[in-house]
Amino acid sequence: MPCHEPAAILFAIIMRVLLIEDSPRLQDAVGRGLRCAGYVVDVTGDGKEGLWLAQSNDYDAIILDLMLPGLDGLTLLRRLRAGKHEAPVLILTAKDTVEDRVRGLEQGADDYLIKPFAFAELLARVQTLCRRRYGRKNTPLVIGGLHIDSVTRTVKHGKRIIDLTPREFSLLEYLALRRGEVVCRTDIEQHLYGENADLMSNTVDSAICTLRRKLGTAAPLIQTRRAQGYVLQDDIAQ
Repeated sequence: MPCHEPAAILFAIIMRVLLIEDSPRLQDAVGRGLRCAGYVVDVTGDGKEGLWLAQSNDYDAIILDLMLPGLDGLTLLRRLRAGKHEAPVLILTAKDTVEDRVRGLEQGADDYLIKPFAFAELLARVQTLCRRRYGRKNTPLVIGGLHIDSVTRTVKHGKRIIDLTPREFSLLEYLALRRGEVVCRTDIEQHLYGENADLMSNTVDSAICTLRRKLGTAAPLIQTRRAQGYVLQDDIAQ
């Protein structure tokens, strides 16, 4: 799947997704497509490993096949919900009867997509689940004079347009989605770089420093909580 950023991809929010799918072809195509859209993606083809990953990490959405080795998808989903894990789940399967769809929804799935499918549709469904988790629609985030638009992926402070790289935009957006909440470095690393990324110890600190420099007079919105992380406040005097 080429990474040409079609129109549908431009609407993606940068979030972390778990793909549990045993087909190497779909693993590769869906994984690459989501990464091209800016998502951080963890991939496994085994049900037991998928359950362990889902229980061990904070995902914004999970794409789950039903026919899996080790542990079938419905059992995985049932155990996940029994453990009070609330990440939105999109079932991806060739089972297309009404009974199959109802069974999956009854076990706690949030959406259902039948194979074969168009990647643009999968992407749209994933982005909807991510937005739903944070209680957002497509309206821009407005915080302390900052206007953060996830659709056009632009940031303004007053009338000034702030030029950010995709990674910088993702960092600001992630902090904005969790405004008023202290976000630790580990959460930032996992959501923006992935669990297995080879990062320097000061990667997040350097990214925050660069972001603050570009924000200029809006920089005080991002506050450091020593030994805890960072918080984006909306009550700083402008």
